[in-house]
Amino acid sequence: MPKLPDNGSVLPITRWGEDVMHRVNKPVTEFGDDLHRLVADMVATMRAAEGVGLAANQVGVDLQLYVFDCPDKDGVYHQGIVCNPVLELPEGKDRQLDEGDEGCLSLPGAFTKCVRPDFAKVTGVDENGEPVSYEGTGLLARCLQHETDHTQGMVFGDRLSRKFRKRLFAEAEEFAPDYPADWPITPMHNPEAHQDEPVSE
Repeated sequence: MPKLPDNGSVLPITRWGEDVMHRVNKPVTEFGDDLHRLVADMVATMRAAEGVGLAANQVGVDLQLYVFDCPDKDGVYHQGIVCNPVLELPEGKDRQLDEGDEGCLSLPGAFTKCVRPDFAKVTGVDENGEPVSYEGTGLLARCLQHETDHTQGMVFGDRLSRKFRKRLFAEAEEFAPDYPADWPITPMHNPEAHQDEPVSE
């Protein structure tokens, strides 16, 4: 398993509504120091926000890139860096659905059920342009789908019915005062109110 860098700086997380969150991001074509620095900063930001995944557009960068550090259905943690991801999902009789809760670091504090396949595989390249492949079940499957969606300009709210999307935004509005504009650079206010929440991506 690749080791994620631990020398990055925490960046503010971009929120839903910003243009970079709602358009297909640009493929990664240059692999070098700038990309390595961005990856390190994304890992630091993901960890500061206590998330399990983070896409580049969630720190305002228009690139098809994400990092993750996430458990699968058996509680085994997987971590990685994926540029230009291609998602593969089971079909037909192999397709089993998971109706678990989902949250997004770019809409902090809000969660709702979002139906997704319970297995996912992603292929792409790492920060050095070398081929990578990740697959898994449970939360890992959800994370790989959620983050790949981000690179395509989709947030998980786009997958919800109008009723559930309205409820999600109402919950986000309720908790908005707990998350400063530059969060997680500035820690959240009233963290006790969020102790029992599911993890966000």
